[in-house]
Parts: sequence; structure tokens; C-alpha cells
Amino acid sequence: DAPPVSSRTVILVRHGEKESSPKDPQDPSLSEVGAARAQDLARVLGSAGATKLFTSELKRTQETLVPLTMVLGITSEPLPAAKSELVVAALDSLGPGSIAVVCGHSNTVPRVAELLGVTLAGTIVDRGVTMLPDDAYDRLFVITRPAIGPASCLELRYGVPSPATVSSGK
Repeated sequence: DAPPVSSRTVILVRHGEKESSPKDPQDPSLSEVGAARAQDLARVLGSAGATKLFTSELKRTQETLVPLTMVLGITSEPLPAAKSELVVAALDSLGPGSIAVVCGHSNTVPRVAELLGVTLAGTIVDRGVTMLPDDAYDRLFVITRPAIGPASCLELRYGVPSPATVSSGK
């Protein structure tokens, strides 16, 4: 008998909203709205069965996953934001059936998705880089990577909708 085919799941999310006037402009913390979004992310993903959490080295991604780390009782692993290939290599090293959450940035989430074989809808191109729009903090992407065949993506929304989403009726 052949061994059972098992997929891997990657949940990609962008960090919550950051402070508008941070003490450290290079590495801002989450704003109150971003912290509330992080709490809601923990509510949404707390029972999803995540086995591994990845962030960038920047505070806002780490702070976004802190509530989830507390719910799950596991720590997040920081990887360099500029090295999407390292993130994908870390994901590829996880065992079959694993569920990983990756918290990135407006420019890294689409890149990681692309390296996983998925093109995200609703992105913009800024100076040749595919990005999530500036105000897109409520998007969550569930990417399933089967052992055989192409990856697929389910896009969800969570937390308080961003103002542009509400005003445009999307």
C-alpha cells in the first residue's frame, strides 16, 4: 500500500496596523487598532491547529503573533523579512500535515505566496514590487500545498475591516 498523501497548510497574514507616530520609525510597534487585530487573529486561528509560527525580525510582526503564541503555547520563529526564500525553505522543512502561520509585511506576503505557487488577488505593484495595498490589514490567506499537484489559496478577512474596504462596499 502507498503511504497516505498529506498536505501542508500555510496561513499568511500581514502584521496589524502600526503606530502612526512611532518612537522608532524603522521598527514601529502596533497601534491600539493593530493590537486589537492581533487579539482577533488569535481568536480566529487559536483552534486552527497551527504547529509552527514565523514572523520577520521586526516588532510589528512579532507583536501581531504574541496573542496567538499565548493561546497555542508555542513561540514564533523570526526570519529576515528580506529573505522570502528562507521563509519558504523553513516551510518546506515542516512535516506532512503541518500547519504554519507566517506573519509578514505588505511586500513579503505576496512574495511568499508566489514562491509557494499562488498568486494573490487584489495586490498592487509599486516600483516593480507586488504588494498588498497600504490599508489591507484584514486579509488572511490559507494556502494548501498538497503532496501532489498545485497549491490552492483561500482568502479570508478578519478583525475590523480597513476603512477602504468599508467605504468601497467590498
